[in-house]
Amino acid sequence: QVQLVESGGGLVQAGGSLRLSCAASGRTFSTYAMGWFRQAPGKERDFVAGITWSAGTTYYADSVKGRFAISRDSAKNTVYLQMNSLKPEDTAVYYCAASKRYGSSWYVLSRVPEYDSWGQGTQVTVSS
Repeated sequence: QVQLVESGGGLVQAGGSLRLSCAASGRTFSTYAMGWFRQAPGKERDFVAGITWSAGTTYYADSVKGRFAISRDSAKNTVYLQMNSLKPEDTAVYYCAASKRYGSSWYVLSRVPEYDSWGQGTQVTVSS
């Protein structure tokens, strides 16, 4: 099992930036990919961005392309989500997750059930 702890959320004005962090511990060697998801009140949990742990290949939801950037620091077992040009519609609880689905495509890895471990979430609120 992998334990995940997110941090870095907060309140920011539209157009501002935030960087989320996700620290992983436990059986991190079994992780193939890490993903960031978000869930707004009354809505489903949606994929935001993902990165493969070894190769560092990335994938983004269309809604955040060009504004968000995912990265990882293998030495620190930490994944980051840099969020720029934030919009009020980015307001949500952001979760990081770890997947053991080796070799899966991002079409597969953009789905919630493909992830085995989840963090507790961090609130991001963007004011207009």
